[in-house]
Amino acid sequence: MTRPIVGIIGNNDLLHGDYPVVSSGKINVDAIAQVADCVPLVIPADPNIMQVEELLEICDGFMLTGGRPNVHPEEYGEIATEAHGTFDRDRDAVALPLVRACVERGQPIFGICRGFQEVNVAMGGTLYPEIRDLPGRDNHRMPPDGTPEEKFALRHEVTVSEGGVFHKVLGATKVMTNTLHGQGIKTAGPRVVIDGYAPDGTPEAIYIKDAKGFTLSVQWHPEWNAALDPVSRALFSAFGRAVKDYALAQN
Repeated sequence: MTRPIVGIIGNNDLLHGDYPVVSSGKINVDAIAQVADCVPLVIPADPNIMQVEELLEICDGFMLTGGRPNVHPEEYGEIATEAHGTFDRDRDAVALPLVRACVERGQPIFGICRGFQEVNVAMGGTLYPEIRDLPGRDNHRMPPDGTPEEKFALRHEVTVSEGGVFHKVLGATKVMTNTLHGQGIKTAGPRVVIDGYAPDGTPEAIYIKDAKGFTLSVQWHPEWNAALDPVSRALFSAFGRAVKDYALAQN
């Protein structure tokens, strides 16, 4: 039996500053292939190339990855400012309706960092443009210097709800995570359940209430060291099982 396919939403980048590419970090691909045990397929985030209806038929589940551009604030009814950073409207146009379609169909989705924020926005939530500017909040951004190992090092604790969805997956209510994001949830969408927080109150783990399929999303980057980190392995293993169950149900 062939492994199910996970579509990894790519980012629109410029190679060497002038050559357009669709990209995704190799750690995303490795986590899906090695830990989730699915076939990774990087998806061009361009509505002129890929239609949501096509993606839903091609892939069994979707991983919404991190990315430097942020969700455009117009998607949640606010005006863009310099603090909102850069944008990728093509990715917005693919990812947001894809999230809503997957929730409706029960098709598994796993959101990471920007993907976590996309899930909240797609479901009617809003975002803060810069967490570190809020009173009492920490700087969650990636350290500007250092090796990748230093940048992705575990930096803070996340506490999830006792007996909740993430507790069941992770086997603990407190876990250590990395942190490499500037934005964060301001208001949760009507069906978005915040199930985990950083020590400063920043939402870190969410799922969609009453969804038929897997909808777990995290603000940190579990794809880093996914095969060895117990928290990452638990998340990707759970996602992989959900994708396989969905694929089997369609046959």
